[in-house]
Amino acid sequence: MNEIQQVWVAYAAQDQQFHIAVPFQPGLTALAAIEQSGIATQVQLPEPLALGIFGVRLKNLHQLLQVGDRVEIYRPLTINPKDIRRKRAAENPVGRYCRGNRFKQLK
Repeated sequence: MNEIQQVWVAYAAQDQQFHIAVPFQPGLTALAAIEQSGIATQVQLPEPLALGIFGVRLKNLHQLLQVGDRVEIYRPLTINPKDIRRKRAAENPVGRYCRGNRFKQLK
């Protein structure tokens, strides 16, 4: 089969998601793949860049890529996950003598 060799660049902004294919060349780095994808012209990327390949965080932005890799650009969290859990717990209290929210009647 004559398949096109490529890598993917993925970024999830607050309002939209990007998944861009970039042609693979030997010696292609993660930073070079981001530059070739042109994603920086479409959206403001966070500084400093935090990158990963398939969910594994990269320590070096010049990591060499393999065919089929997905380079992920991470952005900082907008809200602390602990605050989300505290808010949810305050809205749905479950105590020792309380029936809890799983027994709520469906409307």
